[in-house]
Amino acid sequence: MESSAVAADLVDFLNASPTAFHAVDEAKKRLKSAGYVQIDEKQDWDLKAGNKYFFTRNYSTIVAFAIGKKYVAGNGFHIVGAHTDSPCLKLKPVSKVIKSGFLEVGVQTYGGGLWHTWFDRDLTVAGRMIIRNKKDGSESYLHKLVRIEEPIMRIPTLAIHLERGVNDGFKVNTQTHLLPVLATSIKAELNKPASIDDSIGNGAPNDGSKSSKRINPGGEQHHSLLLQLLAAQAGCEPGDICDFELQACDTQPSIIAGAMKEFVFSGRLDNLCMSFCSLKALIDATSPENSLEDEVGVRMVALFDHEEVGSNSAQGAGSPVMFDALSRITSTFGPDSKLIQKAIQKSFLVSADMAHALHPNYPDKHEENHQPKFHGGLVIKHNANQRYATNAITSFVFREIAAKHNIPLQDFVIRNDMPCGSTIGPILASGVGIRTVDVGAPQWSMHSIREMCAVDDVKHSYEHFKAFFQHFSQLDGKIAVDI
Repeated sequence: MESSAVAADLVDFLNASPTAFHAVDEAKKRLKSAGYVQIDEKQDWDLKAGNKYFFTRNYSTIVAFAIGKKYVAGNGFHIVGAHTDSPCLKLKPVSKVIKSGFLEVGVQTYGGGLWHTWFDRDLTVAGRMIIRNKKDGSESYLHKLVRIEEPIMRIPTLAIHLERGVNDGFKVNTQTHLLPVLATSIKAELNKPASIDDSIGNGAPNDGSKSSKRINPGGEQHHSLLLQLLAAQAGCEPGDICDFELQACDTQPSIIAGAMKEFVFSGRLDNLCMSFCSLKALIDATSPENSLEDEVGVRMVALFDHEEVGSNSAQGAGSPVMFDALSRITSTFGPDSKLIQKAIQKSFLVSADMAHALHPNYPDKHEENHQPKFHGGLVIKHNANQRYATNAITSFVFREIAAKHNIPLQDFVIRNDMPCGSTIGPILASGVGIRTVDVGAPQWSMHSIREMCAVDDVKHSYEHFKAFFQHFSQLDGKIAVDI
């Protein structure tokens, strides 16, 4: 029952988070409800020991932290890092495509998705918009999240009668095949409001090459039908939409499923599952009144955008956002610039990104002695070539916390004859110089539009992260290295 309760909370988080922007928004709501105070990177910070704070960057990365009551400048940070983004289809700057009498939506692939899983799914759009706001003769621009709940698009597969060899290997051309169908031109034209000046009825093809400084002048950038739907959702006029970042989303909700209700079926488990577990662990580890009474460090969760495409952005793990947070917190409590160097050496990062569970239909894809299984707890990821940042010291710390709390734990090494993926762990370990262990909950169908993991492992992950926050300071004081 306890496992189901944590997993049910995860499902609520997933269903509220169709995009990275929505995930950050949901995280904000949960943090504020738990007494965390929002601060602004553009302003000076007035921080106090024993208090809890968070900030966002680009509204797609969020960093939350709780300062121990016994914290002094130069003490360490105990961090769980994850990411908010997932592979998806993002709308192009010019998304309007008309072919063979149909309105289609131009999209670009984001990350390394299993794109064949996006066919024949009921899709919608979600993301953020910049909206022009006119009031009392002045003009301002608002950032607003948007999500159309009902299915409005679909990418239909070609019938087997027209592609007899499809079952021998379906190769997706992501430029020509992966275009969601929005409507037929005839229907869209017949139902178009008279006030909308658009060219959707002329049947002329558009290869997405046209552009403009203003959104949709003469109907060249986006279908007016799509803009009408977005405007209705946002409570504005189509002409007030200045720009947007939108992506296609599956409308099927996340759910606890399986004959024994032991699985979570959902999109975006990679990596919103780890984002949720770390966030819930931080909130619950800092909610009791005396939870920070004896804490000498800073407990932190950092959820980054753009991990799926390399983390090289102003809000990715490759940016200065982590170092900025650590240095600003440290300098608030002590002006000596050398204190941040001491703090980093006393700090510890758990890089949390989902792991590959053993698949019963493909057992040969796993190394014989490293086969993570469902219900077996978090997986420590190892790689001698530093695709993961784990070493003997950092794995020991995480393993010792598990042992003291009777939490199951597993190990993973990729086969020598297969390429190894990577995470934010090596990026932050090398960029900031912080001790790091790479871990993740086991899952199947990673990067599919519909993934799955085990209910038990959601609970194990949450409990492990919570124990890390509560007991790392005490354990770290007993470890002697570099002396």
